[in-house]
Amino acid sequence: MSVSVKSRMTWFDANRVCAAMGVVLIHSTADFSGGAFPDASVQDRIVPVIGRAISEFSGSEMFFLFSLFLLAFKLDRRRPEYGQTLADQARRLLVPFAFWTLFYAVFRLVKAQEFHYADAILAQLGQPQSWIGYVLLGDAQYHLHFLPTLFLLVLFYPVMRLAQRYPLFGFLLPVCLTVMQATQGWIWSLPVSELTRDLMLRGAKVMGYVGYGFAAFAIYGLWKDGIPRGESRLLRRGALFLAATACLATLPHFWAALQTGSWGGREGAQFWGHFLMPLAIFAIFLGTQHATWSPRWSQLARYTFGVYLMHPMVIDLFDVAIHTLALPLSPAELVLSRYAVALPVTAGLAILVSRQPLLAWTIGLGPLPWARGAGRAVAAEA
Repeated sequence: MSVSVKSRMTWFDANRVCAAMGVVLIHSTADFSGGAFPDASVQDRIVPVIGRAISEFSGSEMFFLFSLFLLAFKLDRRRPEYGQTLADQARRLLVPFAFWTLFYAVFRLVKAQEFHYADAILAQLGQPQSWIGYVLLGDAQYHLHFLPTLFLLVLFYPVMRLAQRYPLFGFLLPVCLTVMQATQGWIWSLPVSELTRDLMLRGAKVMGYVGYGFAAFAIYGLWKDGIPRGESRLLRRGALFLAATACLATLPHFWAALQTGSWGGREGAQFWGHFLMPLAIFAIFLGTQHATWSPRWSQLARYTFGVYLMHPMVIDLFDVAIHTLALPLSPAELVLSRYAVALPVTAGLAILVSRQPLLAWTIGLGPLPWARGAGRAVAAEA
């Protein structure tokens, strides 16, 4: 990558760093079981719900958009064959996924033992259908779904490239999301087993998220052709308005969470506010591409994949420590202290792992142990 391209991409790295911070915040705003503090008073739920609303500007959908934008960038530079691309992406995504699946499948027992549900986890580990979910869906931990889903999305990149040539195809995103929403609603009504339903839901999700691929490739095509400084400012203003509108659409969802203590589902405008927010935030950062960005953003961006993969481990260890010590923290105190600890500790851990030749590949920052001599780096798309 040339120096000029590096400087032009700093806005992208800044977006990645901010998104990683937001993902940690998302998972810091829940109670020990992942809920919205249902046993707390409405007043005590204010800080967790506000934190979750702020973190709405990040999420796994944002990371899908990042990854597919990077895929467009790499394909445009090298133009490999389809089979070569899939092999490369399998090495970048599925090999680390296998490692973290095994790790989290066992690591969950640490928290389960403290919170007295270890028997349930042990029973899961002994069931073949559980491992099918771990391997195909990323069910070993709540964030691992990203890796197998992203690989499935890569299968559709020949279609996504149409949007790079004709950016109008980027508008297929709402079409794909509409079909996904309707299909998933129908799947929930089918009398099938839980595993079959989950597999069908993931298939519908992949087809819907192909829309993010169309959007990413369209944005890449526009960025590659060049967006002048004046038009970038105009884009930023429009994206800010879109983000504000999306935020407004999600307010009923968070108001309901505040009142009921349940995160609940998303329907109507709440659905669209959530799923179009990544596009708005991405466009805001794209609109700042001509700003003077510090190169430190690019340095920090190297560790965002590690932060994404390892922050649940740090959060679980924090929860175990708080529960063991029986500290009487309010929901607000729990959320704020958890985030204040989890973000820097996870970032430091990612830096530490990146410096270990035998482990760096697990977070996309080093060659595979058996391929080190050939120099085949595992640089994960996220």
